[in-house]
Amino acid sequence: MERVICLIIGYFIGCIQTAFIVGRLLGKIDIREFGSGNAGTTNVTRVIGAKAGAIVFIADILKAVIAYCICSFIFDGNGTFFSNGSIVYGVYAGFGVIIGHDFPFYLKFKGGKGVASTLGLILCIDLKVALITYLIGFIVFIAKRYVSLSSLVMTLIAPVLMVFFKFESEAAIVMFVICALAYWQHISNIKRLLNGEERKFSIKK
Repeated sequence: MERVICLIIGYFIGCIQTAFIVGRLLGKIDIREFGSGNAGTTNVTRVIGAKAGAIVFIADILKAVIAYCICSFIFDGNGTFFSNGSIVYGVYAGFGVIIGHDFPFYLKFKGGKGVASTLGLILCIDLKVALITYLIGFIVFIAKRYVSLSSLVMTLIAPVLMVFFKFESEAAIVMFVICALAYWQHISNIKRLLNGEERKFSIKK
């Protein structure tokens, strides 16, 4: 029951679709109708600009952090910001955030891809896992300039590191499910990467 509660709390926090809100406020547009059609940081940055993209990125990270902290506080959880119990409840809360971000009920379940929120969740789980994950993702991005490739690498690296560092099995399994969801959300990007057609990152002037 506790896990379901965490998922529900996370889902409704995740439904605060910051890319859509920022698009309306700063760009006077529905971001889902422009660029790639994705309600996420990269598309907002390309269509509206770097400042708007930064706002969305930070807000989406904070959604996962807030949900993780709320549920860890309620259920005596563990992680980077807590030192009791289990990380499982916080991970379920983060999973809920990602589902809410990707599939917000009031936007006909059309949202983003959940990468920034996943990065926020990883930060809450463990600082060393987060730093290694971010570093590898940054290196991939600098080398290839593909946001999608960097995102896919990070979402896979995190649960692998959790297994390597012997975190709770249930938490690692949920993170692998989050990874699978991210790959499913990036199917079109993966196809373009394989065909050499993926667009490299650039910011609207």
